[in-house]
Amino acid sequence: MPRPRYPITPAIRFLRSKQVDFHSLIYPYANHGGARQAAVELSIPEHRVVKTLVMETEDLSPLLVLMHGDQAVSTRQLARVIGAKKVLPVRPEKALYCTGYQVGGISPFGTRQKMPVFVQATILELKTIYINGGKRGFIVEIDPAILLKTLAAIPVDVAAFS
Repeated sequence: MPRPRYPITPAIRFLRSKQVDFHSLIYPYANHGGARQAAVELSIPEHRVVKTLVMETEDLSPLLVLMHGDQAVSTRQLARVIGAKKVLPVRPEKALYCTGYQVGGISPFGTRQKMPVFVQATILELKTIYINGGKRGFIVEIDPAILLKTLAAIPVDVAAFS
């Protein structure tokens, strides 16, 4: 059996365990390139690249937010929606501790800790999405319905245009 031409990360193991169909894509990673760089390198719409953001509430409880690559999260709106006083991004060290992934390679799949996952509702309307596969410079193309089925992601409307 030929070896796959992509990294076998905890995210990939998770997707395989759930029998999720995915298409893997590798691109040259650059620090602070983000979703825009992935979109440019792979010639895909930035709107279909989904960022996985690790945030925390005022009591330091971590959570994941999935957002379009060309939009930002309104933390004020997110706090209102989830009933928190405030929501803030975590430091890279805490993101690594909670997820097991480095910033720039964070996937919502196969995280070290189980956390609530909130997904921008408009992501679910797309035919397919591109989301990190658990390593910098590695994304997978999947059906967005997988987010609901495998992560019990909660749809929210918290987008702010960046």
